[in-house]
Amino acid sequence: MRPLEEVDIEVSGPAALTAPSLGTLRALGARLDATPAGVSPAAPPGPARFAATGRRLGEVTAYTAWADVLPDDDAADEATVQAATGMMHVHGRRDGAPRGLAVDYAATCASVLSVQGLLAGLLGRARGVSGAVELGTGADRAALLTLSQYLAAANAPEAEAVPSAPGGPPFTSSCGTAFELEALEPGPWARFWRALGAPEDAIRAGWRPFQFRYATACAPLPEPLHATARAVSWARVRQAAASSGAEVCAVYPLTGHPAARSGGRSGGPWTVTPRDEPVSASAESATPPAALPLAGLTVLEAGRRVQAPLAAHLLGLLGADVLRIEPPGGDPLRGMPPCCTEVSARWLALNRGKRAIEIDIKSPAGQGELRELAAGASVFLHNWAPGKAERFGLDAERLASVNPGLVYAYTSGWADRPLPDAPMGTDFMVQARTGVGEAARPVDEPPAPSLMTLLDVLGGLLGAGAVLAGLLLRERAGRGVRVESSLLGAAELLTAPAVHRAAGGRAPRRPAGFRRPLPTADGWLAPSDAASRTAAAAFPPLRDLPTDQAVAALRARGLSATAVTTDLAALPADPRVGAALTRDTHGSLVVPSPWRFL
Repeated sequence: MRPLEEVDIEVSGPAALTAPSLGTLRALGARLDATPAGVSPAAPPGPARFAATGRRLGEVTAYTAWADVLPDDDAADEATVQAATGMMHVHGRRDGAPRGLAVDYAATCASVLSVQGLLAGLLGRARGVSGAVELGTGADRAALLTLSQYLAAANAPEAEAVPSAPGGPPFTSSCGTAFELEALEPGPWARFWRALGAPEDAIRAGWRPFQFRYATACAPLPEPLHATARAVSWARVRQAAASSGAEVCAVYPLTGHPAARSGGRSGGPWTVTPRDEPVSASAESATPPAALPLAGLTVLEAGRRVQAPLAAHLLGLLGADVLRIEPPGGDPLRGMPPCCTEVSARWLALNRGKRAIEIDIKSPAGQGELRELAAGASVFLHNWAPGKAERFGLDAERLASVNPGLVYAYTSGWADRPLPDAPMGTDFMVQARTGVGEAARPVDEPPAPSLMTLLDVLGGLLGAGAVLAGLLLRERAGRGVRVESSLLGAAELLTAPAVHRAAGGRAPRRPAGFRRPLPTADGWLAPSDAASRTAAAAFPPLRDLPTDQAVAALRARGLSATAVTTDLAALPADPRVGAALTRDTHGSLVVPSPWRFL
């Protein structure tokens, strides 16, 4: 049995909000009614509708709109959602001006969240939770979720650890090869640049902005480092990486590389594998009335950085009790600046509301303690380096011996399908290797991975979805389940439309100027994709107007447009979205849940 076997799902609405999830739903076993007339670029602007009906599961319906917290006029499509939420600003930090992502990132994340909502609702029904059977989400909610770390940091009372300024990888060798560099410690970083003959002062000055680029979405590196790269061949760059412990990866095109596009064994952006042995029904099924779908379930999370912590955070928002496993002394990222009452604002964005316990998983005693915790849990979730779980006796087979009904979840870089010469499985390296760096930018911008953590976040969303699929399968089939999601799966999902265009003989990349905001007297505005050409032609007389007046003038002509958010610290006071943002007990900014249960 697959999680959605014998479940009928009717899908309708704009293709941008529905198409990213159709393959996933089929892979889960659903019988889809998604006719070309119902799922079309020409469909009404929203909301999209996913209506699921299953034998002994009842009905659950998820609605997905462009605007769920923003006014309709400010969130008409992908371009305006990116503009109003600050996504254009974050993606454009490397270039010093707002830039729209050429991929439909907000819509893809919203579509993934819609499937999660369906799975959660069906799981709640299967477990006897008398919660809501209708839920809503929006591309704007999804965008705010993906930006939550940046928003929290910008609205913290402390300053960033490094100044934000334009700049960053990729580097370019003398033969014109653009490449990404990864070094997680200062030693490999320094050895790599010394092997290429870079000046010592540039090596020292470049480490901190490079180290914090995941947090700030920019890396103002000293120019001598770029000059050093331009002076040497790609072969010498690779030799320096091999001898230093750093890793490099050329920026690959969307086409012409051997990436498997099937999405893994299950056909989705993850794998869901049930165990052979049936298990008895869990006492966890007893939940209070009107609870959230995951109420009564315990999730053990042993994750670092973004991918696994975000997945667990989403499960917590759906009602799970999340117990976070941290090393002795606690997660060092708790103190990463900027802080709110001595706790990192970024850390809070991903880990708020979780319980924590410190365990030394490198010791036999700590491994035994974790196995004891797993014996009473519903889910064990981690994103450790490949082989670490097996080395510590914490792999799926060992934990199944103490809890046969466990859902064992691994959020990885490359899953079990590493590409030839695959580099370290980190966000920017996977972007480079899979062509995301090309898909994310129009043809008049050089291919370059976004310094916004696109894949870590989308990978976290996919990880939560995989866990929900595993929990539903466990509930229906009475078996423990192993699930795995990956950054590779996130990359394949995000680049699928561009790959599809290329397969049909069309240009895979978007045209020059695609989603390029227009400058005004005091800022920027972004027209919707459908209005972009007409707006650009009508815009010159409006260029000297304040943004609000220029937006009003375009709307008076029947064109959709909105102001581009360029100051995340000002967003809580922005009448378009400020009412949806709150503060936690630390004073850190909180974005709204991605779901509304109706």
